[in-house]
Amino acid sequence: MENVISLALPFFGLIFLGVAAGKFKKLPPEGLAWMQFFIIYIALPALFFRLLARTPVEELTNIGYVAGTTFATYCAFAIAFCIGVIASNGNIPEATIQALIGSYSNIGYMGPGLTLAVLGPAAAVPTALVFCFDNILLFTLAPLMMAVAGTDNEPPMKTALTVLKRIFTHPFILATIAGVLAAAVQFRPPQALDTLLTFLSNAAAPCALFAMGVTVVQRPLGRVPLELPAVLIVKLVVHPLIVLLLLNWIGGFDPSWVATAVLMACLPPAANVFVIAQQYDVYSQRASSAILIGTIASTVTVSLFIYFITEGYLPIG
Repeated sequence: MENVISLALPFFGLIFLGVAAGKFKKLPPEGLAWMQFFIIYIALPALFFRLLARTPVEELTNIGYVAGTTFATYCAFAIAFCIGVIASNGNIPEATIQALIGSYSNIGYMGPGLTLAVLGPAAAVPTALVFCFDNILLFTLAPLMMAVAGTDNEPPMKTALTVLKRIFTHPFILATIAGVLAAAVQFRPPQALDTLLTFLSNAAAPCALFAMGVTVVQRPLGRVPLELPAVLIVKLVVHPLIVLLLLNWIGGFDPSWVATAVLMACLPPAANVFVIAQQYDVYSQRASSAILIGTIASTVTVSLFIYFITEGYLPIG
């Protein structure tokens, strides 16, 4: 337990420092703009590129791992969507946002910091793979479901182009592609550039976790709907268990890769869920509540998963 506390406390401590700063300093949300730009467009892409560029390229093409983790996320989406359909009396746009709450982990801000802290450099490649393919899946499902519901009034071709643009212009995915290409040709950056990438990589996780804390506390806590606890249970508990079962059923994965997938899946809902809800003007206030409550609840659930993994209580190979 002491080991778990030493891993989880700094991680969640940075989030709650951000919460405290956002709560007591009362800076406007616009004050985070440059830090968010630094995190999303510079620091985290540098981290992904640096880690992947040093990885043997054969490790980056593990189709079974990608299929297992992505299908697990789809299963979590489907389960949460069914809960949403029942709770909203068939309202597909609302059910879609609830499905995102139940499946879209905070894998950008929280994922790399947690997996690398708990599992070390061995978690770098599976972290990047889960991030890329989960985002591709969910960037596709959200506009597709909104188009089916009639909320998205764009023609099908424009919707498809929008999806492709979101996928292939995302800085994390671009950095991942660049890292894979660098690994394929065995590119090694000059010493000065490598040092700069190291500085940026070391800044990525602390800045992302602090900014996440500030962002969460600035979102208003609105009405908590009755279905929210069920959807958050899907996100925080069911999703990682589906990942664990599927990867063990497929078999043949390194234990650190299985543990990485479980940790990525047990994270709370991503802040992007609120952005998507605002974009479609659907369920936005309650999505904000889900992110805040899910992040608070994850201090317990994520710590438990760290404990089960580090103490060998989960069958991860």
